Amino acid sequence: MFCFFSPLTGCHKQEIKIPEIPGDTTSPVISSSRLNVILILADDVGYEVPSFCGGQSYQTPNIDFMAANGTQFTNCYGSALCSPSRFMLLTGKYNFRNYATWGVMDQSQRTFANIFKLAGYTTCASGKWQFDGGDNSIKLFGFDKYRVNNAYNLNSGGSEETANQFYKNPQIYENGSYLPDSETNGKYGQDMFRDYVFDFIDSNANKNPFFVYWALDLCHAAFSPTPDDAAFASWDPNAPRSLNDTLYFPEMVTYMDKLIGELVNKVKDVGIADSTIIIFTADNGTANIIHSSTNGIIVPGGKSLPLNLGTHMPFVAYCPGLVPAGRKDTSLISFADFMATFADIAKVSIPASYGTTDGVSFAPQLTGQQYILRDWVFNHYPGAGKYENDPKHLRRWMQNAVYKQYDTTANPKGGKFYNLAADPFEQNPLNNSELTTEEKALRKSWFKTMSTLH
Repeated sequence: MFCFFSPLTGCHKQEIKIPEIPGDTTSPVISSSRLNVILILADDVGYEVPSFCGGQSYQTPNIDFMAANGTQFTNCYGSALCSPSRFMLLTGKYNFRNYATWGVMDQSQRTFANIFKLAGYTTCASGKWQFDGGDNSIKLFGFDKYRVNNAYNLNSGGSEETANQFYKNPQIYENGSYLPDSETNGKYGQDMFRDYVFDFIDSNANKNPFFVYWALDLCHAAFSPTPDDAAFASWDPNAPRSLNDTLYFPEMVTYMDKLIGELVNKVKDVGIADSTIIIFTADNGTANIIHSSTNGIIVPGGKSLPLNLGTHMPFVAYCPGLVPAGRKDTSLISFADFMATFADIAKVSIPASYGTTDGVSFAPQLTGQQYILRDWVFNHYPGAGKYENDPKHLRRWMQNAVYKQYDTTANPKGGKFYNLAADPFEQNPLNNSELTTEEKALRKSWFKTMSTLH
C-alpha cells in the first residue's frame, strides 16, 4: 500500500509563533528573523513517484535527501487537475470561492505572494503561470520579478501545441513580452527557469527576505528528452508524435530531481541554507498513462480523477537547523493551508479584503511541533474540459487519512463512503449497514459540514 494513514480526531487552531532563526545575527536576512521561502511545485507528479514516498520506478536522490534531512508530510492533498489545484494553493480558498474558468484567475483574487509583499519580501515567479492576464495579473498577484510560460490562457488546458513550448525551444514571457527565438532556440525551458531563480537568489540573498514560486513544467506531457539525453540535440519538439508515448518520462523525473538538487546546493553556496525553507510538492496526480511501482504494487497515474491517486501529493520541507531532519509528519494538510502558513512565516495577517480563506497554518509543524491541525480536508472539484462547472460532473468530498465521503451532488460517486486504508483505489463503497456507530457519526457530521460549504 502506497499511502500513509493515521487516524486523526479533532481540529485545533492556535496562535502560531515562528522561532527566531539561528545563525549569524549580522546577516540582514537572519536578523530579520523571517525565513526566505522557496516553493517548488512539480507538474503531474503523484505521490507514488518520488522514492522517499515509496516509489520504486524512478530515482529521486535529491528530493530523498531533502526528506532525510527535513520533514516529510505524508497526508497532503490538492485537487485532481492543475488549474483548480493551483487556484486553491495560491489563494488559500476552496474552488467554489475562486474558480470559474480553466487557467483564468479573476484579478480580484490575491495570493500568498501578496502576503509576502505585505511583509516586505521581494517575490519571484519562475516557470508555469497558467493564471492568465500576463504582466498585469502577475504583478497584481504579488510578484515583483518573473519569467514564465502560459502567461495567457491560450490552449492552457495541456494541448500538445502548448506542451511543446515547455521544453526545447520554449516560449517564455518576461517583463511584459516574449523572449525572441534567438534567446530560446536550442535551449531547455526548465534550465532557463532555473537560471532565473538562481540569478534572483544571487541578487537578493543579502537583502530583504525573499519568496520564490518555482513552478516546474516537469513532468507534464509532452514527454521529451532532457539535455542529459543525447537525443536532445536533434529533437524536434514540433514533429508529429503521440502524447501517449511515455518513453522519456523516467528521465524527466530524473531531471526534475537534478534541478532540485542544484537548488539545494545553490542556497548552501550563497550562505543562506539555514534561513531558507525549501518546500517541494506537486499540483496533482501523474498522467493516467503512467504506471509506477510503489511499495511493491503497480499504481496507475491519477490525474483528473477525484481519487487519492489524483489528489494525494508528495510534500517535503527542508531547512537545516530549523526543520527537523528525518521526520514524518502525518498531519492532514490541504493546499488551502499554504496561504495561512506563509502568513505566519512572514508574520503578517491575511487582510479581510482578501475574502474568506479556508486554510489552517501548519507553520508549527515545520519546526517540529505537533498538534492536530484539522480532522478533515475538503475538495470542491469543478472538473475540466466540456464537463467544467457542469453540476452533473461536480465532485465534492471530505476525507481524513482513513475515510472518504462524497456528497450527494457528486456523480457517479454521489453519497458514497470509503475506507481508504482498506480500499485505497476506492473500488468498494461501504453500505450504511456495514458501518460502526463511530463511522456512522463521522459520515453524518461530514454530510452536515459539506452542506455549509457553498
